[in-house]
Amino acid sequence: MSRDTTASLPTGSGRRDFLAAASVVLSGGLAGCSGVFAAEGNQVNIAGSSTVFPVTEAIASAFSEENPTVNISMSKTGTGGGFGNFFCAGRTDINNASREIADAEVEQCGDSNVTPLEFTVATDALTVVMNPDADWVDCLTVEQLREIWRADGAQRWSDIDEEWPDEEFELYGAATTSGTFDYFNEAVLGEELNHRSDYYGTERDRTIVQGVRGSEVAMGYFGFAYYSENPDSIKAVSIDNGDGCVEPSIETAMSGEYTPLSRPLFIYVAKESLTEPAVRDFVRFYMERAATDIVSEVGYVPITEDQRDENLEKLETAVEEVTE
Repeated sequence: MSRDTTASLPTGSGRRDFLAAASVVLSGGLAGCSGVFAAEGNQVNIAGSSTVFPVTEAIASAFSEENPTVNISMSKTGTGGGFGNFFCAGRTDINNASREIADAEVEQCGDSNVTPLEFTVATDALTVVMNPDADWVDCLTVEQLREIWRADGAQRWSDIDEEWPDEEFELYGAATTSGTFDYFNEAVLGEELNHRSDYYGTERDRTIVQGVRGSEVAMGYFGFAYYSENPDSIKAVSIDNGDGCVEPSIETAMSGEYTPLSRPLFIYVAKESLTEPAVRDFVRFYMERAATDIVSEVGYVPITEDQRDENLEKLETAVEEVTE
């Protein structure tokens, strides 16, 4: 796997202290996984979205405090990379996902006799960030954002507004295997336009932070949790979708004001893996905690109690079907 496979802990002080006290075991890669259908009882294997990673990491840490004998292996592979290389190949039990599973991925899972179960676990305010010294812009319209990020679009800040610096963009964003890339592409560019390729694409969200922090003409985008860890070193850009500028936040994502960049976040569970007690106990724990402050502390909107109950009902039905 060529992308970030290091399950590094968050840098935000509150989350760092919380996670440092936990005993979750996060391994760097999944090459040695025994596979979904040959699980070793106390192993839970997870890959997928870097956006959902902080939620799963925090919940896994809390779970491990109560279940220290369970080994949880996590890796950041991007949503698509997780589905294609691990989950739908029968190598992981759970895939973090910042978008819904695609039809082709469902078909691939079927070929491997993997049945994906979808659970909504949070809402994200996908965030556009810039250097704090870029004082010429605090808000962008969706049209301006589209012009910056589309293939064959603008090349310099002055192309967007003649009063802005006559400097080329320095752009950082999600890798093409990422669900964040897919969502940004759909929400901002639509079906008619392609995402530009001359940008730095990565699954390492902290690399985006470093890049934007290092250049006054830089811009990036990623999940709100990574901005909320670094509010003093980068700034969030408000988005105007026609009704005025709206800042990304937990509150505006929850209210539905922050459009079009608010989105649901998911985990997908292999139904067949629920035969393993460790997997079903972890997923049950996850569903219960996804409706609590543990999610908002990470930087996302928790699911509602109704969503939690729907998730738990779906889970228990699936458990009964595979264990009866």
